[in-house]
Amino acid sequence: MLIIQLVVLLSVLLFGGAQGSVGSKAQPCAGRQPCDPRHRRDAGGRGGVYEHLGGAPRRRKLYCATKYHLQIHPNGKVDGSLEEDNPLSILEITAVDVGVVAIKGLFSGRYLAMNDKGRLYASEVFNEECEFLERIHELGYNTYASRHHSTTQHSGSIGRGHKHRAFVKKQWYVSINGKGRPRRGFKTKSTDKASLFLPRVLGNKDHEMVSRLLESRQDETNHQRSRMGRTERRSRRHKEPKRHGRRGNRCKSGHKKETSDGRLE
Repeated sequence: MLIIQLVVLLSVLLFGGAQGSVGSKAQPCAGRQPCDPRHRRDAGGRGGVYEHLGGAPRRRKLYCATKYHLQIHPNGKVDGSLEEDNPLSILEITAVDVGVVAIKGLFSGRYLAMNDKGRLYASEVFNEECEFLERIHELGYNTYASRHHSTTQHSGSIGRGHKHRAFVKKQWYVSINGKGRPRRGFKTKSTDKASLFLPRVLGNKDHEMVSRLLESRQDETNHQRSRMGRTERRSRRHKEPKRHGRRGNRCKSGHKKETSDGRLE
């Protein structure tokens, strides 16, 4: 019995020591000690607190509570559509910061933006007007407010003698009214039906349109590469020095013959 108790005690001690060593190695970075890459919490690593940054965009349709799908046109126009299978309503939502997203039309190639007058438009390039604050509404819908444009309002006076005034920041939201037209930002509220959007997952027809679009873009890219390759080959041919024919004929003629008067032909 004593031998068995000693064996059990030794096994417990050895197993506990191994667990302690593993636990000490798995601790995150502290001071100047070397970091364990499994516990690095940066934007590039998986499982970190910033996992959503720099990730793949979400392909969704933004369905407004007014029964319109938000669509982005190639000519810079933004409005709503009642069509279920409209390719212009297929969007890519990408996180650019914590709680901030960029919305891009997949088929139009333009970004949703709001200018300083509260008007929605489609921008060819990404800029600060293309950044929107994404928030989940209590009704289950999402709201998208401009990050850089808003209205500052007076909410009343505070303190004794009412010498100090309180200011409230009023957000400008992406909004589509009951006629499918965008509303200006300073006229919107987070509780309006026109400002509530439901991100919808793409259907089978949507996926088919996306796959055809990607295939056509890939074919266009391959065609451009082949054209560039042919152009480079032509430029190399023009740059190569031309060989003179007379010199080649002289080399092929062989040795020169000597005439009767002593001259060489």
